[in-house]
Amino acid sequence: MKSSIWTVMKKELSRFFGDRRILFSSVLLPGLMIYVMYTFMGSAIGNMAGTGERALSITAMEIPPSMTAMLQERGLSYESFAHYDQDEADRRKEKITAKELDLLMVFPANFDGMVAEYDIGSGAAAPNVQLYYNSASGSSAQAYSQAVAMLDFYESSLANKFDVNNGQETFDLASEKDVSGQMFSSMMPLLLTIFLFSGCLAIAPESIAGEKERGTLSTLLVTPLRRSELALGKIFAITIVAVCSAVSSTLGTILSLPKLFGSSGEQLDVFYTTGDYLLLAVVILSTVLLFVSMISIFSALARSVKEAQTYVLPLMVVVMLVGISGMFGHASGGALLYLIPVYNSVQCMSGIFSFELSRVHVMITVISNLVYCGILAFVLTRMFHSEKVMFAR
Repeated sequence: MKSSIWTVMKKELSRFFGDRRILFSSVLLPGLMIYVMYTFMGSAIGNMAGTGERALSITAMEIPPSMTAMLQERGLSYESFAHYDQDEADRRKEKITAKELDLLMVFPANFDGMVAEYDIGSGAAAPNVQLYYNSASGSSAQAYSQAVAMLDFYESSLANKFDVNNGQETFDLASEKDVSGQMFSSMMPLLLTIFLFSGCLAIAPESIAGEKERGTLSTLLVTPLRRSELALGKIFAITIVAVCSAVSSTLGTILSLPKLFGSSGEQLDVFYTTGDYLLLAVVILSTVLLFVSMISIFSALARSVKEAQTYVLPLMVVVMLVGISGMFGHASGGALLYLIPVYNSVQCMSGIFSFELSRVHVMITVISNLVYCGILAFVLTRMFHSEKVMFAR
């Protein structure tokens, strides 16, 4: 009995460790995926928590000595006005709305003296500090959160002797367009990327690996049809079906936005123009072509649909992680970033939805995606010429 068990064990272990494909997908891949995923998430969260590429721009009016010391302790530089100026304050608010200024802090005159004399039991209104910011700007939201944390800490040491942003005035100066843009740009690139990749994944493995598994692909390969024509025909056919699937999912998402976001969603026809949607369609089409080409390569390597899906799994994780990068803001780097496949498409989508689109970046993205598709199509053609790849068992 023991020898029989040992014989079976050796057979299975030999099959397992002797097949590099199974060994990679079952042993090496899970750890690699976890490492890449957590490393990416840690870097992204660190970037969100960081100060960014520039220092926060803060203006303070009537700032008291107590606050001056606390700002200096936290390393926050600011422009100070000794006395409150309504016209200057209005100009600063306009700059905050335009994302040219991060924070305006307005203190009551003689703030320290008012706080020292304030009696909590008197029932009178406490001294009020006004903080104007733009929630649609990451740096402005960061400056606001730091200022609130500083004031809360100071207030707790004084037994609630002053208020922050008390009253009916609007302190968040973000426009409805900016808020909507931030909302859509944070989620739509991820959703669209998932929809596009899922549509391709549902079709491409069946078209190539499925035909290899059933033996019908070998029949096509012995016909007078050129291998390059076969490769391109499959890529284009899969792309058309994948685009139809992506369009359906995208329309469902866009039509549901008014219900999801209420009044903000109803402004889509005002904020986004026909040109924006056309540029988005061009980016989507080039992205689908890229996804189809990449998945087709993995499908050609596989011996079955199930094996092809296993090969595509790491690519799916990478695509999802890159899609999540759109939630951390629009990239402000140079044009070279838009040569990175998938990442360039996500950033273009984010730029379109956040109204920070550069047509040059879209052009670079589309052209580079088409170049990558051409290279992958050539590789797929060469794979179709390889008897070892096409008839692997």
